[in-house]
Amino acid sequence: MKFNWGTGIAIFFSIFVLSLVYQVYRSTQYDHSLVSDQYYADDIAYQEHYNKLVNSQKLDKDLEINKSTTKSEVELHFPEAFDQVNGQVYFFCPSDKSSDFKLAIETGDSNIQRISTEGLRPGLWRIKVNWEAAGKEYYKETTINM
Repeated sequence: MKFNWGTGIAIFFSIFVLSLVYQVYRSTQYDHSLVSDQYYADDIAYQEHYNKLVNSQKLDKDLEINKSTTKSEVELHFPEAFDQVNGQVYFFCPSDKSSDFKLAIETGDSNIQRISTEGLRPGLWRIKVNWEAAGKEYYKETTINM
């Protein structure tokens, strides 16, 4: 079989088309989900979020979020100046949307909430806490590695 320039062009274009088909197939397998499904509404409500951040900065002692080194849990230490704390804790996994979950804030008399991290997938997690006390709303976010 004689190899000439026409055969070379045919082989090149065949490989090129096959690689394009492979790339299209791989791109359909990738999850293109957004960080938030309601991103437009989240953008409109940003001023409320900013007000929560300002309120948190004005506190003498802010919410502390600590990952326990001895136990598999996360501790939320709310300021002792507040008797009643309400709100929500959101565990956000940037690499897997299906792992995200929300919990209601349930503190005892000591204003400490312990959340078990048993069974959570390893990796980066963002803990977002929207909380309310004494008629004001607050926000705290931190990143931990499991």
